[in-house]
Amino acid sequence: MNRRLTTALTLLAALTGAGAEQILQTRHATLLVDDRGFITSLKSTASNKEYSPKGHPSSLLSLHENGKPNHELIQPTAAVYDAAKHQFTLRFSNGAAATVSAGSKGDYFRFQLVALEPRGAVDAVVWGPLNTTVSGKIGDIIGVVRDRDFAIGMYGLDDNTIPGAVEEGDCYQMGYYIHSPDPGKFPLPDKYKEGQWFNIGGDGVNDVAFYSHPEEYFNQVFGSGAKLRPEFGSTLSYYSRDRRKSYVHHYSLLPGFPRSRPRHMTSDPLPGVDFIGSSVALYACPDDSGIETLRSIFKSEKLPYVTDRDGKWVRDPAAARPTIYWSGPVDKAIEYTKAMGFKDISRDTGEFYSTLPTTWVGQVNHGGKSIPYKEFAGMCHKQGLTHGGLHTLCMFLQGGISNSVTPVPSENLQTICRTKLAKDISPDDTEIEVTDPSFLAEKGTWPRGDDSNYLRVGGEMMRYDGISESAPWLLKGVKRGHASKAAAHKAGEELVKLQQNCYNGFVPDMKLMLAYADDYVDLMVRNGMDTINYDGYEVMAYTNHGYYAFNVFNRRLFEGYHAKTGKWPRVTGSNIFGGAWAYLNVCDLGGGNNMFNSFTGKRATEGKDIGNAFQACWFPGTFGIQGWHANWSLYDAENLMAKAVGWEATFALGCDQKGIDATGDKNAIFTAFAAWQEAREKRLFTKEQREALRDPEWKFHLAKEGPLSFTLHHLREMTVSDSWTATLSNAGKSQALQFTLRFDAPVNGCVINLPNGGEIQCATKINKGQMLVCNGTGAFVADGNRNKIADARIKDAPTLPQGESKLTVKAAADDNTSVRFHLTYWQAVKSEKLGK
Repeated sequence: MNRRLTTALTLLAALTGAGAEQILQTRHATLLVDDRGFITSLKSTASNKEYSPKGHPSSLLSLHENGKPNHELIQPTAAVYDAAKHQFTLRFSNGAAATVSAGSKGDYFRFQLVALEPRGAVDAVVWGPLNTTVSGKIGDIIGVVRDRDFAIGMYGLDDNTIPGAVEEGDCYQMGYYIHSPDPGKFPLPDKYKEGQWFNIGGDGVNDVAFYSHPEEYFNQVFGSGAKLRPEFGSTLSYYSRDRRKSYVHHYSLLPGFPRSRPRHMTSDPLPGVDFIGSSVALYACPDDSGIETLRSIFKSEKLPYVTDRDGKWVRDPAAARPTIYWSGPVDKAIEYTKAMGFKDISRDTGEFYSTLPTTWVGQVNHGGKSIPYKEFAGMCHKQGLTHGGLHTLCMFLQGGISNSVTPVPSENLQTICRTKLAKDISPDDTEIEVTDPSFLAEKGTWPRGDDSNYLRVGGEMMRYDGISESAPWLLKGVKRGHASKAAAHKAGEELVKLQQNCYNGFVPDMKLMLAYADDYVDLMVRNGMDTINYDGYEVMAYTNHGYYAFNVFNRRLFEGYHAKTGKWPRVTGSNIFGGAWAYLNVCDLGGGNNMFNSFTGKRATEGKDIGNAFQACWFPGTFGIQGWHANWSLYDAENLMAKAVGWEATFALGCDQKGIDATGDKNAIFTAFAAWQEAREKRLFTKEQREALRDPEWKFHLAKEGPLSFTLHHLREMTVSDSWTATLSNAGKSQALQFTLRFDAPVNGCVINLPNGGEIQCATKINKGQMLVCNGTGAFVADGNRNKIADARIKDAPTLPQGESKLTVKAAADDNTSVRFHLTYWQAVKSEKLGK
């Protein structure tokens, strides 16, 4: 502990008395704990602003007993502070006494449960819930709440201390809640009120349809660590279970649909995993110091400090960058990736399902022949690039692929309930009696979302339709030997119902999960892979251990890879869960116009929901997989980079050599992309500039003029349609005129009278789908991808004067009739240097 703060705590305790309010202080905040064990004040040391809501004090620690309705918590009734040991003794109404160490490491408060006696029926402890007045951004994934100037958060310091306040399934459940991040900018209609709950969209199957409310005041839930409390602000909490016990959960990630309705599922006990020793960091700091405070916590507490190949912590905003998502032959992949200023090449592969052990060896097409992933990875590494990428379904274990399922189902497939055979059965028996019918009447499992029921007894898998309504408990509609051989079994043998994944397969339990993590390490090392992609990443939630399972899987995967290579893997998943925030580099899920449209510059609903939730936790938002468009203008392409910088989002750029080579503005786009990525990595954009870049009404051009010298041009894109004259407007200074001109029908050339008295004469026929391009210095006829077909004659440099001006077009179709034209032009309204 910081010596100065330790001394201060000791003196404050001595002055106030062991049973009075105790004052704890960090660099940025002061916290008061009263003689009941409640936090009654949390103030900024700089502003003295109070962030503990009046009338809503917070338990330092709460207890949970299994079976309490609605997970009701037991709060402390008395607290005594031992200044010499820096420990609180908290007493509770159930007779338990908790010993909690309390201290400060300069940037954060640190609390740890040392002992709890007598434990009685206590099965979990909860840090908090901490009530705050902050509600601007609710970072529910990791448990942080943020206003424009201040942030308050918690972070668990061990794998078994997870976000929330004792959750069914130890994981969140999807839904929307109403909360305006800025009531002035996004006022709530009268029909809504803060905190109101709505189901996600669709039918529970199509994941794109989940994202169904485009309004900014609709917030989709992505975690459990922080929750809106409209009456005063928000609440934060982390908790730790005694996992040596088995628990019955009633859970679904998608609770709002009949097909994926919550079902009962029983967690398996995990020896040695207990809540004694649970510890948490509590931080309160200026919002712009939040990520550095978390960095301090990770380093001080020796948490997994995952870095990229440049040595940057993965949660450092400077480490957030797009990825090339390459398809087809890789001959130009390295050259083009470097030209764009990107550093990571991921491969677009088909879906991959694992088995134990997997022998997969990746191949790429290079120079007209197939070469191993590992050989191409070596080429990438010589150029300072990472390579890999395999579109896995994580640990979706499918029959006919995974030897954990067929021909003999593993005893370590995840179960949801257990019973025993009441009588011996032969291989042909279909009348099967069991001793305990609990939950066997429920149809299916929530991930699969249908009524299929699978059982395992010994090495046999079977299906059934239901169970009798009274004893003797007979299974109905039994089909023996499903994907396995029917066998004889003795009375007393265990029969289990299996958890399914949403692709009609199965999932590993906590023990088998570690074997798959190890196997993925071997697969990556064998193929020289730096990167892997996990679709189906929610599979850890299927284990009935929720966020704890994510912590365990990721630690095993990352530390295993690091031990064998000395490097950390670059991993992306289909979502972020508590337990993944510290590990995943990016999370480029979804894609296309469902996430973001580079032509319009607008985030779609899915992009808004995911981006807002991620960014509230200082995790980069995402535009998912964005395709390279051969018909991009330079400014269309830059719109993707500009908006990614503005929204602090990443994306995977889906591309191949053929599509890039078909692009007329290819080289200009390469140069611009490299400028944007360099300026982003060097954090040259101010907060105000990033906010301006988000505006879909504007496009931008970034020009690099020297080392650390960049000029950002704010552009208006204007479109005029007419058959003769176009009125142009320019709110900026007089500038070079840039435009594209398209016609509704083929024209036999054209003459364009420019605003400055100049003229463009085009003698080349312009077919429908082609265009005339004026780039400010010259003009030419181009195809739909802006590839030059023929030059046009130009008289005087094209100029767009300030204010209004006229441009006329003389063109005729084959039958000598006039043709309607469509003119798109750009005006640079403002230019500014980057830098703070």
